[in-house]
Amino acid sequence: MERYARTDLACERMGEIEDLPAGCRYRERRVGESSIQTLWVDTEDAAALIGKPRGLYLTVDCGRIPSLEGERMEVVARLLAGELCGLAKRLTGKSLGSDFGVLIAGLGNASLTADAIGPETVARLTVTRHLREHESELYHGLSCCAISALAPGVLGQTGIETLEILRGTVHAVRPDLLVVIDALAARSCDRLASTVQITDTGITPGSGVGNHRIGINRESVGIPVISVGVPTVVDSATLVYDALQKAGKTQIDGALREVLENGRSFFVSPKESDLVTEHTARLLSSALGMAFGGALHEIAQEAYF
Repeated sequence: MERYARTDLACERMGEIEDLPAGCRYRERRVGESSIQTLWVDTEDAAALIGKPRGLYLTVDCGRIPSLEGERMEVVARLLAGELCGLAKRLTGKSLGSDFGVLIAGLGNASLTADAIGPETVARLTVTRHLREHESELYHGLSCCAISALAPGVLGQTGIETLEILRGTVHAVRPDLLVVIDALAARSCDRLASTVQITDTGITPGSGVGNHRIGINRESVGIPVISVGVPTVVDSATLVYDALQKAGKTQIDGALREVLENGRSFFVSPKESDLVTEHTARLLSSALGMAFGGALHEIAQEAYF
């Protein structure tokens, strides 16, 4: 992929490659009005070619999230919840229920609308871990997991790396699983607020905007990690680059290169960013509540991975 075509989405990186490379497997299917694309990156060579770590990447194309209402919102939330349930069981080898603990972390800067999906999602969650100790009878009657949540902020606000906060919290809380929620960068504007990416590879905070922090993954925190992301921004240099490609401009001379390099400092988000963040947080918090709050534990889900 060209250096100006920046994206956090594995499906967009795959789109840059004509044929499925050796070491990758791919499956696509439809559930109602949504499309689920599953990509397995099995080898280091394939990971290097795609530019993503080895692991599983689920991409759910659900249509414009701000347009989801009522029953349609619930259908998509249940779809995401089913995928989260199945992946959580596979990664931990445990059944979901009262003996299962999950820490949900909402990454990002709550003061920046396009980056606030993580904090806004955890603000809408119903946490239950404290009930296990203080209201044991009520807790076991709910048949839910022990859910704990936090929004660790960003380095510029706390002076502490996000990984350091999460690693300390994991050590104290000892959950079976860490779920991290974050805003992503896409290449195509069509992907903004219409795609949910779920992976078992963890996440590198800030990577979408070129501000790479230390990766949050199984190796760095010591427990399985699921990352859930929704693209909310596009690099302005990527927009210009794509426009040049569509116009048949394949050679980047010095003047154009300067324009593109300057554009790498700017990011474009939808004009209705506040609605995007609000509706996305509602969708993800509903899905997480269904997955770990007991609603779907009795439902047999087909393993898509």
